[in-house]
Amino acid sequence: MKKATFYLMMMVLSLTVIPTTIIAAEKNPITVTSNTKEVPENVKKMLSRLDEIKAMDKSSMKSSEKKALRKEVRAINAELRSTGNGVYLSVGAIIIVILLLILLL
Repeated sequence: MKKATFYLMMMVLSLTVIPTTIIAAEKNPITVTSNTKEVPENVKKMLSRLDEIKAMDKSSMKSSEKKALRKEVRAINAELRSTGNGVYLSVGAIIIVILLLILLL
């Protein structure tokens, strides 16, 4: 146990002691161009339909009409969620990745 804590402390200290100015090099500035992603046309249509439904006056509607609108909103939201191309990592997965990196490096 004492060896593990000693190695951990030495690793942390060795990472903090390395001066960053040695690694720094003078480089030409890079211009950043903004890559704005185009929103697909079908997504725009779905979002505009959601805005229309939100703006509706639902007080004069029957309960069956309200129920149909709720189903439509849920379907649109589910489709919008499925079109997202994001990668989601849980906290447990991040901890496992960090531990693997520590063990392998």
